[in-house]
Amino acid sequence: MTTVQTDFGEGKLTIEIGEFAKQSDGSALLRFGDTVVLATAVASKKPREGLDFFPLTIDYQEKAYAAGKIPGGFFKREGRPSEKEVVTSRLIDRPVRPLFPKGFYCDTQGIVSVLSYGQENISDVLGIIGVSTALSISDIPFQGPVGAVKIGLQKGSFVLNPSLQVAEELELILTVAGTQEFIVMVEGEAREVSEEELLQAIDRAHEEIRRICALQKELQERLGRPKRQFEPLQIPPELKQRARSWC
Repeated sequence: MTTVQTDFGEGKLTIEIGEFAKQSDGSALLRFGDTVVLATAVASKKPREGLDFFPLTIDYQEKAYAAGKIPGGFFKREGRPSEKEVVTSRLIDRPVRPLFPKGFYCDTQGIVSVLSYGQENISDVLGIIGVSTALSISDIPFQGPVGAVKIGLQKGSFVLNPSLQVAEELELILTVAGTQEFIVMVEGEAREVSEEELLQAIDRAHEEIRRICALQKELQERLGRPKRQFEPLQIPPELKQRARSWC
């Protein structure tokens, strides 16, 4: 097992590789405070015939045991995904999807399982980092890595990865994801902050994102497998010409 650790806001982010989900193409266990998530990535070896889009599925799962609870009452089992699980799955999908090479049509799945849910309010951010790490060390052709961070504004000062209690008092809270070079996603809410403060928050978040991407690059160099070769789907030239003529 390989473990790396870095400062991440007010706490320490720990990434463990090699202990869980060994049959997946890539997996990573992430810890921040009392929050622990397991991220896995798997892709089929051959593209599915007849597809003209990239079949990526991201599933974020929060089970009751992650909060130390057991479902009771009339429903004794876990139900369908909650609204938060669906929204968080999309949040993870959004920055990851554009970083796969054009023409890669193999079925690909990333799963984020929340094993322990703490008051840090950061499992969605860990999900983005975890899926990116799992893809980076796998043989799946992924052009990452991607980092993510939550950033808030409180009385003129920026707060990284605010807890649930602190988040309620913030004037601005953003979830920002990006690569070492670019910001690829911003999501959040604000209570009438200036444009300058918003841009400063994104710049500050990008500083943290670059460090997280560098950590993933280090893991990729140490543990990563060579990326698999694939033949991108080629559109017949005559079909391209027909489309151009018709349009």
